[in-house]
Amino acid sequence: MTSASSSAIDSPLYYAGRMLLALPGMGDENFDRAAIAMCVHDEHGALGLDIAHAIPGLTLADVMDGLSIEGGEGLLHVPVLRGGPVEPQRGFLIHSRDWGGQDAMVVNAHWALSGSLDILKAIAQGGGPRDYIVTLGYTGWGEGQLEDEMTRHGWFLGEDIAPGLVGVDASRRWEKSFAASGVDVRLLAGQSGLA
Repeated sequence: MTSASSSAIDSPLYYAGRMLLALPGMGDENFDRAAIAMCVHDEHGALGLDIAHAIPGLTLADVMDGLSIEGGEGLLHVPVLRGGPVEPQRGFLIHSRDWGGQDAMVVNAHWALSGSLDILKAIAQGGGPRDYIVTLGYTGWGEGQLEDEMTRHGWFLGEDIAPGLVGVDASRRWEKSFAASGVDVRLLAGQSGLA
């Protein structure tokens, strides 16, 4: 059987480690072209980081300077992204699992999530993870909220968070994540229909 209902049955119950992509016309400008790296999803809720929207004029060097962490001067090329509308002053890094410091949480086979200062200090000193994406804020859902949203027009569940996304400009991650799932964004409609 290859019907749409069988693909819904085969979908994972929880989406941690996958990309959650905003569909055009979802109706919430906070998530226009959002490419959310799902870091946590269980029976209690979900947390993800939008890795597709750089905060204009803010770099990792600026953040480190503001936190009085020395050694961040060489990080002017690393953008800080708007991870989501929840707690926009709180920092998170999704990073390769070759570094595991204080409170690092495994997301999938390649990625981990950290939100403590020790990872920033390690990066400033030339250590830390090989791959990382820095965000302020996160996107969160309460118990059952994301599952309910998935039944309506708005979100597309993409593939696993790809290791190569670090090398893709933030403004292209939405499109690239859809392409990894075999979807050409030029063919997406801004509204859903009823059959």
